[in-house]
Amino acid sequence: MTRAGLLGLLLTAIISAVLLVDLLPSNQVLLNVGDVSSQDIRAPYDLTYESALETKKAQDAQAASVAEVFDPPDITVARQQEVRARQITDYISTVREDAYATTAEKIQWIAAVPDLTLTEPVIAQILQFDQDEWDKVRNETINVLVRAMQGEIRESQVASTRRRLPTLISHTLTDEQASAVRELAGSLVTANTFYNAARTEENRQKARESVPPVALTIRQGETIIRAGDRVTSLNVEILDAFGLRQQAIRWESIVGAIALAIITSLLMVLLISRFQPQIWTRGRASRVTVLLIALFVILGKLMLPLTDSVVPYLYPLPALSMIVSILFGPVIGLGIGAVIGLIGGYMAGGSLAITLYLIAGTWIGALALGQAERIKAFFRAGIAVALTNASVILLFGLLGTDQDLVRTGIHALVGVVSGGTAVSLALASFFALSALLDVVTPFQLMELSRPTHPLFRQLLLKAPGTYHHTLLVANMGEEAAERIGADGLLTRVGTYYHDIGKTMRPYFFAENRVGSVNPHERLDPRTSAQIVISHVTDGLELAERYNLPTAIRAFIPEHHGTGIVLAFYRMAVKAAEESGQTVDEEDFRYPGPKPRSKETAITMLADNCEARIRSAEPGSIEEMDRLIAETIKARLDQGQLDESDLTLRDLSEIRAAFLSVLKGVFHPRVKYPEPVKVKGPDGQEIIR
Repeated sequence: MTRAGLLGLLLTAIISAVLLVDLLPSNQVLLNVGDVSSQDIRAPYDLTYESALETKKAQDAQAASVAEVFDPPDITVARQQEVRARQITDYISTVREDAYATTAEKIQWIAAVPDLTLTEPVIAQILQFDQDEWDKVRNETINVLVRAMQGEIRESQVASTRRRLPTLISHTLTDEQASAVRELAGSLVTANTFYNAARTEENRQKARESVPPVALTIRQGETIIRAGDRVTSLNVEILDAFGLRQQAIRWESIVGAIALAIITSLLMVLLISRFQPQIWTRGRASRVTVLLIALFVILGKLMLPLTDSVVPYLYPLPALSMIVSILFGPVIGLGIGAVIGLIGGYMAGGSLAITLYLIAGTWIGALALGQAERIKAFFRAGIAVALTNASVILLFGLLGTDQDLVRTGIHALVGVVSGGTAVSLALASFFALSALLDVVTPFQLMELSRPTHPLFRQLLLKAPGTYHHTLLVANMGEEAAERIGADGLLTRVGTYYHDIGKTMRPYFFAENRVGSVNPHERLDPRTSAQIVISHVTDGLELAERYNLPTAIRAFIPEHHGTGIVLAFYRMAVKAAEESGQTVDEEDFRYPGPKPRSKETAITMLADNCEARIRSAEPGSIEEMDRLIAETIKARLDQGQLDESDLTLRDLSEIRAAFLSVLKGVFHPRVKYPEPVKVKGPDGQEIIR
C-alpha cells in the first residue's frame, strides 16, 4: 500500500477516534426515562431555561379547553327523513290493506323495513288500528319527526332527542297510538349536524400558540433527582439542560461519525495527491501534515462542543489554513481548511452558524495571506479574518429568531480576538515548521535574494561575469515562470545560486576571464570537461555549507540535467579520430538529475538561451527568436524536460518571455564612428 493510503487510513482512524471519544473528564450520568437513579443529583449552578415538557403540558391544557366545532344543522337531512317517513307509512298502509296476507306475514314484512326498529307487539298494534286510528298515527308520526328534526341534533344527542319525543306527541292520541308514534318517529330521528375536525384543530392550534413558553428555574444545590427515584421525562429534560446526562450510544451516530471521517480523509488525500503529490514522497512533510490536521481536529473536539459559551468562536482554524497555504500552496490550504471546517460543524452539533464561521474565516485568512512575502501580509490576514469572523457572527445574530444584541456583540468581539490569535499562531508555527520540513518560504527567498547574502556576495566578488550572467538569466526565468503560473520568486532566487560552484575556479569559465589567456588550452578536453562539470558538485558543497534550502539546491544540478559539455566533447572526438582512439561520452556528461520541476527546467532553458544569444550575437529580433526556439527544441529532443511537467503551451510562453527580456539587452546597436582630433576655434586640438 502506498504512503498516501497508509496516512489516509491513519487520518481516518484519528478523526474517527476524536469524534467518538470524549476527551475531557465528565460528571455525566447515563440515565433514561424509567431508570432508577443510584445517587442524588443536584444542580451545579442556577439555571433558568424554557421547558419543552412544561410548555407542551400548558399548550395541551389550553387546547383541551377549546370546545369542539360543529357545522350548522343541515336542513336537507330533516327533509330526507320526512320523505322517508312518508315512504315507510305508505308502505305500512299497503301492507295493512293486503287482504290475502296473514297477520304473521304482515308483521314479518313490516319488521324487514331497514330503518325501523319496531317490536312485534308494536307492529301488531299498528295492524289492529282501524283506518281512522292509523291515519292519526301516520300524520302524527310525520309531524313529531319534523318538529324533532328542526333543532340541532349531534350524534351524541340522538338518544336524548328520542327520549323527549313523547313531549311532542299530541295529547288527543290514545296510549296505544302515542306508543306507535314514538316508535315510528324514534326510528327515523338522526343527527343533522356533524363534527368539524379541521376547524376544531385550527382553533386548538391557535390556543396552543397563544401559550407563552414556560420557564423553569433550578437553583444551585437543588435536588434534580433523588437516589432510588424513578427517572421521569422532566428529570431527563433538566439533566440535559445542565448537560449532566450522557446520551446512550446509538449505532447511527457511530456509523455517521466513521463515515464522516472516511469521507473527509479521502477528500484530503485526493486533494494532496492531485495538487501536491510530492508531499507523500517526503516522509517528514507528510507526517507533519497529518499531525497538524490531527492536532486541529483534537483542539476542535475540546472547544467546539461548548456551544453555550464563547469558546467555539476562539477556535483558531484559520491558522491551519494559513500554515498549510504557505508550506504547500493555497489550494491545499483552502481545501484542508474547508474539510476541517465541516468536521468542526459536526462537532458543534451541526450548527450552520459555526460551520460557516469556520470556513469563511479559514478561506479569507488563506486568501488574504497570499504568498506571505512580508510580515505585513500576516497583519493583513489577521485583520481580514477578524472582520470576517465578526461579520458572520453579526449576520447570524441579527437575522436569527433570538436576537440577543449583547450576546451577539460579545461573540463578535471574541471573533475579532480569534482572528489575531489565529494569525499569531500561524506566524509562530510557520517559522518552526519551515525549518523542520526544509520547505522554502517567501521569507527565506527574500532573504536569499539580497546581495548581502555571503554566498551570493562571493559570486559577485570572485566571479563577476557569472554574477551578471546570473542576473540576466534570473530575469528571464522569473518572467517565464510568471507567464506559465510557476513560482516566479523561487525561479529567480534559485537561479541566483545555480552557478555558485563557479566561484571555486572562476577563471576556467569564459565569462570570468580577462584578456585572451584561456587555461583550457593547456589541458586535454576530458580534464577541461571535468573541471567545468565540477562546478555542479562544488556548488552543492557550498549550498550545504551555507544551509541553502533543498528547493534552492535543486537548481544547481538540475539546470544542466544530464547534458553533455558539448564543446570539449567535440574536441575530444576530433582528437580521438586522428589518433584512432575512442571517447567515453559519460566522461563529458553532467551528473544530473534532469529538471524535476517547472522552475528548474525554466532555469535550464534560460541559461542555455542566454549563452546561445550572447555567443551568436544575432543581428535581428527574428534571428534571436529562431535561436531561442532551436535551443528549447534541442533540450526537448534530448529528453531533458521529460520530468519537469512543462507542456508545449508552457514552452511557447517561455520562448516569448525569453525573447521579451533578451531583445532589450542584445538588441542591434548603431555603430558609433571612431573619435577624431579636430582644431577648435582657439586653434587647439579637441577630440570629437
